[in-house]
Amino acid sequence: MNVHKRKIFNPASGAIVMALGIFLQGAMNHFLNQTAGRWFVFAYLLLSIAIYSKLFRQVFQKGFLTSLLKNPVNSFVLGSWIAGFSVLSIVLERYLPLLHFMVAALAVVNSLLWVMFLYICFMNFKQLWIRPAFHATHGVVLLSAVATQSVVILWNELFPSLPDIFSLSAFALGGLFYIGGLILIFKRYLETDWSLTEDWTNTNCIIHGGLSITGLAIVSTKMFQGEILLYYWMLVLMIFCLVEGLEVVRAIKRIRQKGWRKGVFSYNVSQWSRNFTFGMFYAFTMVMHENASYKKHLYDFHEHFLSLWAWVVLIALVIEIVLWGGEKVIKENVKGEQGIY
Repeated sequence: MNVHKRKIFNPASGAIVMALGIFLQGAMNHFLNQTAGRWFVFAYLLLSIAIYSKLFRQVFQKGFLTSLLKNPVNSFVLGSWIAGFSVLSIVLERYLPLLHFMVAALAVVNSLLWVMFLYICFMNFKQLWIRPAFHATHGVVLLSAVATQSVVILWNELFPSLPDIFSLSAFALGGLFYIGGLILIFKRYLETDWSLTEDWTNTNCIIHGGLSITGLAIVSTKMFQGEILLYYWMLVLMIFCLVEGLEVVRAIKRIRQKGWRKGVFSYNVSQWSRNFTFGMFYAFTMVMHENASYKKHLYDFHEHFLSLWAWVVLIALVIEIVLWGGEKVIKENVKGEQGIY
């Protein structure tokens, strides 16, 4: 007797929309002009529709949302849905302006979803603070900050006449979410035994990704002057190097223990968070570089950095797409072999 279990579409798949969108918004400008880029944006739109239709269909399946919200750490993956919608809206507004009214409606819906997400954040941050050692907290909690700052950037892009109090309040809230999440992550790793190869997660790259999107929000809202932002960018670069330095050590250890394929080249949806953070650091630097207020600071260095980093973002994205495609091929082959018997 065959029992068919309902297949769950990974709720963290919003990270795919985030990662691809931030590449189109930022690093792709280094390789293609806007006219050529529209073809990729159109494909991105179709993929985003496919992903979100699967995600939202699951919301109405019995038990899905309840089981997700019961886990005070994993529930923060809903922030990837918000950030994905924000990035999708900004990309469509820039490349397909004829869709402006549809994009504006999407931005309003996303803002309402963000308000509901805030309740989840407050509820689950409270649980994590009460029992910090009980849950294996990791970088996914920082999606609370990423989602919030993405909404700030979205409002500035699509609703520039919105009173500043809205953007400033949301920006401050995003900052608080980041600080709170970072403290919880530190408490987890400082107060429990853990292994770099098994317990350091892909989502911890959001430690620097959250800072990058906050920097992009600062530039977009023109909140600080050039010199302050320059120091902030240098801080982000330093944190980036520290976190990714740990990732290099982790990769070496995993290769020694498990080999190349299982150690670093096996697909996991959480890996898209790294593509997002790499692309976000590029977008933050690019917008800062293009802004007249910051051109006197490290202009030549940023010019060379962006040329190099665009390739890093592209190569990392191609690798992830290949891993993603390879995983699907393997699953299809396994299904085919099972069907023989």
